[in-house]
Amino acid sequence: MLRRLTTGHRAFPLVAAPVLGVLGVVEAVADPEFREDLGLLVLVAGWFAGWFLAMARWPAVGVVGVAFFYPMTAVLGAPGPGGTGLIAVMLATGYAGYALEARRSLVAVTVAVLTFVGTDIAVHGVAWDTVFFPAVFYPARWVGRLVRREQERSAELVEMAAALDAQREASVQAAAREERTRIAREVHDAVAHSVSVMTLQIGGLRRQLGSLLDGRDTERDVLLGLERLGRETVEELRALVGILREPGYDEAPTAPQPSLARAGDVVDDVRAAGLDVRLEVSGEPRELPKALDISAYRIVQEALTNCLRHAPGGAATVHVDYGHDAVDIRVVDDGGRGPVPATIGGSATTGGHGLVGMTERAQMFGGTLSTRRVGSGFEVHAHLPTNRSHR
Repeated sequence: MLRRLTTGHRAFPLVAAPVLGVLGVVEAVADPEFREDLGLLVLVAGWFAGWFLAMARWPAVGVVGVAFFYPMTAVLGAPGPGGTGLIAVMLATGYAGYALEARRSLVAVTVAVLTFVGTDIAVHGVAWDTVFFPAVFYPARWVGRLVRREQERSAELVEMAAALDAQREASVQAAAREERTRIAREVHDAVAHSVSVMTLQIGGLRRQLGSLLDGRDTERDVLLGLERLGRETVEELRALVGILREPGYDEAPTAPQPSLARAGDVVDDVRAAGLDVRLEVSGEPRELPKALDISAYRIVQEALTNCLRHAPGGAATVHVDYGHDAVDIRVVDDGGRGPVPATIGGSATTGGHGLVGMTERAQMFGGTLSTRRVGSGFEVHAHLPTNRSHR
């Protein structure tokens, strides 16, 4: 940060040098004593411009050099620095306060002030400007320090904002990856199970046919090929699931498999966390395809987790309707009124990723997920067709 400020502030003395040079010439021309001596005119213009150019590289040396204009004019018997000299020293001391570290800038400005004060006392004795110079130059240094601190603070805020943006983006990506990984793992687990059953059934069919396949090599080869393809597919799916699974996934192999029939367990957990939840089931409950069953369960779990997060201390209703060719899940809350509790069910979803994950789960099976405001509360509605091939 210090390097960035140091390289950026050098433009100031480079711009101030010609401006002060021209201003010094204009003021000198207006003074008869300077106007009669061309050398003094060149000296005034060159002194301020030269030391400000030097100040771009050596701020401490530059501010002292500018201050020495006063004793130089006293030695030459010329008039004092005038308004241009006063402006130049104020700009130089302010720039020193900005460009240098606190201690170095204080030393440089003090040397400049002592130079002015010492010359003034030697030439004019103690006068009002003996006090005026320190009273002006030290505040100028303070203004330079203040500008420096504000720029550093702004740079820190920009860096913090960039770091927070990067952290937030990383969290968004991590949450999305986690949600997709969990969905993929569950679906592939279900598919691997279904393909395993299919492969076993084909093998059983081949063995039951037995002698009926004698002389029918084509049919036997087809059945053997289906068995082999099924086994290879299962192995590939298991390898893929092994990659997708998180550390610790296999630590509890006897854990109950998620199922919409176990939605009451999720309701009980959420109710224990402080949300008044009621479960309503209509239609004839039935066994669903495994992958669809898992996703329906996860939608209920995620929707109730969102209720806990956004409607704490309130009430919610979970309605599961087993239709002829679809299952409809509605989770409605009343908006809540209490403090936000911890997340239930080990869900690491944050922000809007719960809705994204639920939408992906529904669309995976040709379904839809919609949300809407209901009074002061919120409703999540998932429509999951069951007449598609999910097994």
